[in-house]
Amino acid sequence: MDLSVPVTDDVKLHVRHRPGTASPPFLLVHGMASSARLWDEVADHLAAAGHPVYAVDLRGHGDSDTPAEGYDTPTAVADLVAAVAAVGLPRVVVAGHSWGGNVSVRLAAEHPELVAALALVDGGWLEPATSFHSWEAFVGALRPASLEGATVQSVSDYFRAIHPDWSPAAIEAAVATMRVNPDGSLSRRMSTEQHMSILRSIWNEPPGPYYAAISVPTLLMPAIPKGADGQWADRIRSRITTTTAALRHATMREYLDSEHDLHAQHPQRVADDLLDLAHGVQPAQGDR
Repeated sequence: MDLSVPVTDDVKLHVRHRPGTASPPFLLVHGMASSARLWDEVADHLAAAGHPVYAVDLRGHGDSDTPAEGYDTPTAVADLVAAVAAVGLPRVVVAGHSWGGNVSVRLAAEHPELVAALALVDGGWLEPATSFHSWEAFVGALRPASLEGATVQSVSDYFRAIHPDWSPAAIEAAVATMRVNPDGSLSRRMSTEQHMSILRSIWNEPPGPYYAAISVPTLLMPAIPKGADGQWADRIRSRITTTTAALRHATMREYLDSEHDLHAQHPQRVADDLLDLAHGVQPAQGDR
């Protein structure tokens, strides 16, 4: 079920909703230049377990509106707060991927009444100023690639080649993060300026200062890349553990030999971990 949810007077967010009666509901938050569709297979598993699921397209992403401004972490948080209120949700388990993890951290810290538990899917600890020697180096690594000459077929073939264990649905979802033009070519949904605005927010507003305010159970779900030797894997673990030390109720479940988009590569396992997290949530008075 697709919902169009107003979050400001002139902005509506698209939400992919699966109904359910079990508590708590799930709120799934994608990363930069991604979309709610990449959560589809995870959402199917969560809904099969009886839980309502709400996967949100952030502004400028997926089928949500693309206003000229508002491409930063604080605005993304405000949009989610407004969407939760508009839909009338009780406390939710929030799962955020990549930049969506940073957004989810801030949501949990600033609006604890909305969040029953927090899952950070290879994100939520993004602090590029500690990983890159300069803003220019960071931008150089994450500036959007040119889509000149790209078509649905060529990009689908590319994604199948680099993600051989992704399902056809995940490949389609990845292609759908881009806009298909009438001539069959592809283009970005956000302008370069909007993309850069998010990058600037990631650089200037790391999640670290918000960890101490989070009191709910938090699951850290890092990807350990395929081919990572013991030292490389240990550096990843150490960096995440050090960065998130102020999270008081955090546990970690590693995904070995995995890619950044864990929810696309391992939807069943991600869903199982999210369900385990949800089963430990104590319902608050007034939850339904």
